[in-house]
Amino acid sequence: MAVIDSLRDLLARRKYGEPIIIVSGLPRSGTSMMMKMSDAAGIPIMTDQVRTPDIDNPKGYFEYERVKDLEKEQDKSWVRQARGKALKVISWLLKDLPDDNAYRIIFMRRDIDEVLASQNKMLKNRGEQDTTDDATMAEAYRNHLAAVRIMARKKRNWSMVEVRYDEAIRDPVKVASIVNRFL
Repeated sequence: MAVIDSLRDLLARRKYGEPIIIVSGLPRSGTSMMMKMSDAAGIPIMTDQVRTPDIDNPKGYFEYERVKDLEKEQDKSWVRQARGKALKVISWLLKDLPDDNAYRIIFMRRDIDEVLASQNKMLKNRGEQDTTDDATMAEAYRNHLAAVRIMARKKRNWSMVEVRYDEAIRDPVKVASIVNRFL
């Protein structure tokens, strides 16, 4: 199996160039933490520092503002600039990545109740309120996560590893080793 994976990687690099490392997941699932880990590991990250650290992410968000418009943009050629780098793309926008790149996706998973609690806390800190009840959001998130897994299996230019937030907190060395082998 390793030989097949190596051959697939070689062919993908010839066709698409250096892969783009995508750090993704639901909001508040640990994507900023994984970007910070990637940066600490020496992986170049694509960030514009527009969104600065705050009470909800004191170590920063590591975002690239233009990613937020992936769904609306017609010309997505700028994404190629991320080849060989890590780029944070929230899970809702994965479907909008252009097909002319190879993607290595580190997909952060966190308990949905924790995600919702973190989101609610962040909204409270901003003086905002979410009008959707948590049960409805949890069901929508579960459906979305299932759709992402299906999409990842269908995309020939995607490779994806799922990383549990709680495992990254509990044993960051083990998680770093898993991500390193994946990349």
